[in-house]
Amino acid sequence: MLIKVLGPGCTNCKNLERVTREALAELGSDATIEKVEDYGLIMGYGVMSTPALVIDEKVVVSGRVPKTSEVRELIATAAAP
Repeated sequence: MLIKVLGPGCTNCKNLERVTREALAELGSDATIEKVEDYGLIMGYGVMSTPALVIDEKVVVSGRVPKTSEVRELIATAAAP
């Protein structure tokens, strides 16, 4: 599983990365987290408001920092067969 945190490196972007790492730790997942700070790449996902969370190339959250529990659910759902 590939998870991307989209954003220029603002406080909310860092918070989204933090809660994503916490959710992965709670799930015991070894997913890869990639930070995307290039505006051109961010726009390629159709994201108009950062931060955004992308799981396996699908934007699942945009414009806010969800709680760790929500990110955990999003990851678990994406990992389900």
